[in-house]
Amino acid sequence: MRRVVITGAGTINALGGSVPETLEAMREGRCGIGRLDIRDLERLSVQIGGQVTGYDENDHFNRQQIALYDRFTQFALLAAGEAIAQSGVVFTDEIAARSGVVMGTSGGGLNTQDENYRAVYEEGKNRVHPFVVPKLMNNAATSHVSMQHNLQGPSFTVSTACASSNHAIGQAFQMVRTGMADVMVTGGTEAMLCFGGVKAWEGLRVMSKDACRPFSATRNGMVQGEGAGMFVLEEYEHAKARGAEILAEIAGFAMSSDAADIVMPSKQGAARAIRGAVVDAQLPLDAIGYINAHGTGTAANDKTECAAVADVFGHHANDLMISSTKSMHGHLIGGTGAVELLACIMALRDGVVAPTIGYEEPDPECALDVVPNTAREARIDVALSNAFAFGGLNAVLALRRI
Repeated sequence: MRRVVITGAGTINALGGSVPETLEAMREGRCGIGRLDIRDLERLSVQIGGQVTGYDENDHFNRQQIALYDRFTQFALLAAGEAIAQSGVVFTDEIAARSGVVMGTSGGGLNTQDENYRAVYEEGKNRVHPFVVPKLMNNAATSHVSMQHNLQGPSFTVSTACASSNHAIGQAFQMVRTGMADVMVTGGTEAMLCFGGVKAWEGLRVMSKDACRPFSATRNGMVQGEGAGMFVLEEYEHAKARGAEILAEIAGFAMSSDAADIVMPSKQGAARAIRGAVVDAQLPLDAIGYINAHGTGTAANDKTECAAVADVFGHHANDLMISSTKSMHGHLIGGTGAVELLACIMALRDGVVAPTIGYEEPDPECALDVVPNTAREARIDVALSNAFAFGGLNAVLALRRI
């Protein structure tokens, strides 16, 4: 099997419009969650989110592009552009044919759906724009990234709710590792912070009205976010030969299905995915120093995840650090694992573990080192990124310092 490394990263999210801005905010434990600026906010009982503020699509795209790009596609293109620029890969000739895109999203073009439902049902219009379908389809972001950067290899979109990004990155990793591709652009993107998107989530009664406080006894629910995270994955020898800067190595990946309940997580399913990623990476359990948790801030997720970690690692669970950056940028649903992967890279490269902010009181059912409120300096050689989705779909990535 070939080794797979990350040579480029890009993002736009509530913490910043680039990777440096995002990592600075994570180091400082800065919160990007605030009052939403969306239409009909007064009709929502949940009025906060991890929104990308100060964003004007006209600063980045022309009129013709905006007609084709939903907000989730715009985010993906911006993040992919940053990642590819950092990697230094030029997709021409043979390398273009050996490179592709795998991206995760859950809501896809939800803003476009919301706008056009309003036009037809609320305003009584009988026509919609001819590009509505190509603008809202879940593969739109993948397709536009492939077209903009001449990526002619395997390209598709993964939609597994909150695990979409990790599943996408894992698939891209496996393609490079097995030789199906030499370079893959991968990650996730989401833009569900519109009236319809928030109203639907309100119905689940899992949303907080004030803050995201993962693992704290005072937690009262999750907070939605939006944005994208994108990465360039490359075969190690290929990257080394061209003198590329290597951010981290993806050493292992595993997936599992709870096969139990559509919304309630299973300790056994999560544990299988965590254990599987460590086994796939061919590492001992005590090599893991940090876990970026799924950590949604809901009672069910947090205690189940902590129980799964304790089940897998035994006594070593007390020695590793586990934190949830959703407390800062919100839950990006299908895009969340991609932004959270940046925290793993920061831990490995910079020796800085992002904190779980908003932590107020210990919870006996979450009795692990959750890096409360303040970032911590530590040498981390191996990190895990957890993602556990509605539907019981689990995906865990193992990253190694290089």
